[in-house]
Amino acid sequence: MASGYLLNRGALTLGIHCQRVCRNISLSQVREKKRWMKAYTYLMAKKLKLEGPPPPTPRSQQPHWDYHAEVQAFTHRLHENFSLELLKTAFINPCYLQMEQEKRKGLGVESETAALVLKDNLQLSKKGSAFAESFLTDWCRASFPSLPAIGVESIVGHLTSPTVITYVARNLGIEDLTMSAEFPVPDDVLCSTFMAVIGALQESSGAERTGLFLRDFLVTQLIGNDLFDMWTVVNPMGLLVEELTKRKIPLPEPRLIRSAGASTVLPLYFVGLYSDKKLLAQGPGETLAAAEEEAARVALRKLYGYTENRRPFDFSPQQQHQQPFIQSVASN
Repeated sequence: MASGYLLNRGALTLGIHCQRVCRNISLSQVREKKRWMKAYTYLMAKKLKLEGPPPPTPRSQQPHWDYHAEVQAFTHRLHENFSLELLKTAFINPCYLQMEQEKRKGLGVESETAALVLKDNLQLSKKGSAFAESFLTDWCRASFPSLPAIGVESIVGHLTSPTVITYVARNLGIEDLTMSAEFPVPDDVLCSTFMAVIGALQESSGAERTGLFLRDFLVTQLIGNDLFDMWTVVNPMGLLVEELTKRKIPLPEPRLIRSAGASTVLPLYFVGLYSDKKLLAQGPGETLAAAEEEAARVALRKLYGYTENRRPFDFSPQQQHQQPFIQSVASN
């Protein structure tokens, strides 16, 4: 009896103590989202739908921007020795200078008192474009000696096209440093700026370093591209006949090798081209004419050395080629 009484009294005392503690603690309910968040989000979404996204702002108008530091970082990022004055000139386009002059005229500033001590990149762009075209032409002739002049011009035209140049320039960060009157920078302005950077590199480091720069950033764009995606050939069989005639090889004879589903909606034919009883190439197609054209393209790729299983391009650094020679000279 005494033990039960003590147990009940202890439990009652503990309950009274807990009630006193709980009276002193005030619990406040906290929601994950505020009440005004729903209306605010709805208004912002409606405004975005009506007005559209905000116009893009160049990096130079955003905080924490130091143009001189960014230009120096550009040279170190590419591991090239640029002259900073030439590199800054390469980024200045004529449209930017014209826009600045119009702004000063609008503000009533006389051109004589506050003249722009800046030079555009026209000369550097012309010099870089000429060097890039000559280097890429020589590289294509050295890498594909069997390729005719029309094919070389097509490859060089593809590598110097605005699509490839703007892709490379944007990935190198040239667009952020380009001084242009419009933003985003137009493709033609970005192409001329990239060529001006090549001209600045040629004047700063010489033709050898500039050639390696073009090899590393432009020639690599050939990886994964087919020859006839860059070079449009209307009559591949006629071109194949001309090439075989020059090499004094018997003319090709198309023959049907195999077919499947000839009576269905999606037929498939394989045509082989034989010359002097030897198989030159074979190609598939939905019709006999398409299969013959594809076989002619495959034969042309073999003649020009631009096959899919060709030896990969050598993009290794130049020091790796010179190191064994230096070691052999030192050992002797």
